[in-house]
Amino acid sequence: MADREYNVVLLGAPGAGKGTQAKMLSSSLGVPHISTGDILREAVANGTELGAEAKGYMDRGELVPDELVIAIARERLGQPDCKPGFVLDGFPRTVAQAEALGGTLEDLGREPLTVVNLAVDEDEIVRRLSGRRLCRGCDGIYHVDQPGVESGAPCPAEDCDGELYQRSDDQAEAIRERLNVYKQQTQPLIDYYGERGLLVDVTGEGDPEQIAERVLQVVRG
Repeated sequence: MADREYNVVLLGAPGAGKGTQAKMLSSSLGVPHISTGDILREAVANGTELGAEAKGYMDRGELVPDELVIAIARERLGQPDCKPGFVLDGFPRTVAQAEALGGTLEDLGREPLTVVNLAVDEDEIVRRLSGRRLCRGCDGIYHVDQPGVESGAPCPAEDCDGELYQRSDDQAEAIRERLNVYKQQTQPLIDYYGERGLLVDVTGEGDPEQIAERVLQVVRG
């Protein structure tokens, strides 16, 4: 159980380690880790009215509209396990979503957000992602920093005879394009939270445990 209310948004480019840090922070604070994908899937699985509406968009391969994502997020944040706080990962994605989230927290009488931006050098992100190798058999994820990990090599996992390969979007050029898209889409959000004094940049480089300690220090204040 959290010792006080912690309402956290984690921002970070692809490869910044946002998902890993969100899980570690959630565990340290004793509050739920909530990702956009999770709440959408949960709403669909629970057969809620909002979930059924979202399912229609997802089945057609379309983006779920802002208003619907906001409504589902609001529903999730109102659940009892979020009373001591939450760690949001992947939401908000737009300024409209950020404004709606702020309004939701006010309506629920919640504490203000702490927005943590995991800052990682672009070359380091390219190194991390371009070095990833996936297994065709077990879907395991490895990195060329590990001994014996390279394209075409056998999977290091026991009882798996799969072959390692590199995803096409993990090529350096594709990664830089993804980073450009991320910057264009996320900069307005960073500016929005920065102007309100809610944003804190945390270096996302180094050992995951060291990064987690930095993030925790910022969040606890």
